[in-house]
Amino acid sequence: MKWILTTALILISITQYSAQATDQTKQPVTNKQPAQPVKTPASPQQPTSRPVFILPKTPARLSPVSGRRAGMGSRDNCPAVGTPLTALVPFQEEQKVAGQANKSIIGVVEGLTTSERPTFWFYIPYTKDLSNSRAEFSLQDSAENDIYRNAIALPLKPSVIGISLPSTASLKVDQTYRWYLKVHCKQEAASIPVYVEGDIKRINLDSRVMQQLEAATNPRQKIIIYAEKGIWFDALNMLALIRITHSNNAFIQEDWQTLLHSINLDNLAKAPIVNLPNRQ
Repeated sequence: MKWILTTALILISITQYSAQATDQTKQPVTNKQPAQPVKTPASPQQPTSRPVFILPKTPARLSPVSGRRAGMGSRDNCPAVGTPLTALVPFQEEQKVAGQANKSIIGVVEGLTTSERPTFWFYIPYTKDLSNSRAEFSLQDSAENDIYRNAIALPLKPSVIGISLPSTASLKVDQTYRWYLKVHCKQEAASIPVYVEGDIKRINLDSRVMQQLEAATNPRQKIIIYAEKGIWFDALNMLALIRITHSNNAFIQEDWQTLLHSINLDNLAKAPIVNLPNRQ
């Protein structure tokens, strides 16, 4: 029941955000010879800030295992791509893999959420017409038990995709989970995948942040609060769902670019975005 309510609130927020964005981007219509006197509309109030992610002070690190935000340039018969498979998650560099023409950087790849069933977002450069390819998303608990594992359809064109957890999978508060997205360009079981991996932890909000969210008058303010408090997955998902339904809205696009810029993913800011349906 909680996730149904959350989904409904997000849908309502999308409508409110859209109305706000429209008001702020609408230009007053002028008429050189008005039929009757009209009042000149006031200039729309510009936003004082945009969503910028700030790394939380705690926890310093969710797990001691390194993650990988960007996949290798190519594996097996995977075609060369200009932008690699990438997880839309904050990244703190640890080291670079030596001897690679397209150096794959590993480091701290993690984010926080308040959601029982968050959505994970990835840029996938490989497309559905790639023969013999397959992709898989998986989520494991700290004991490496599968919480969720499922095949993922490749997009029709290079895109940012969202993968949501089904009703059969959920995150517990104060527990850290490991997620993986792997793309195999060969059907053989022994094929080497292009992959990304990282950590996610579900937390409860403290009373002060809850008060700030309750006082927010529109979804955009909530996104800004989540980002400033370091709750990455909530900020990203709210804004991603709004951008999907209003892909041509310049105001929303600028918020999206700002949020991705704050985690150094400017190169993905203009990629098309889709939300994949759950597959049981």
